[in-house]
Amino acid sequence: MVICEHYRFVEPARGARPPRDLTFKFYADGRLEIIDNDTGGFLTPRDLKGASYDFYVRQRIAMIKRDLRAKMQKYA
Repeated sequence: MVICEHYRFVEPARGARPPRDLTFKFYADGRLEIIDNDTGGFLTPRDLKGASYDFYVRQRIAMIKRDLRAKMQKYA
């Protein structure tokens, strides 16, 4: 069984750049999928800018912290 956390993030419009509607899938094994809901295409973390990159970093850190806490409880 593969554990996956899904998040939807709608980036606010900035200047001439339209807002982006993204789905983030964080897998327990460390894999990541970022889907642009408007085009159906896949993105990499390098394609992210501004608020969407900040969201990605915060979620990744939170996932790592949860994983570490679970391992500490398991082996303590």
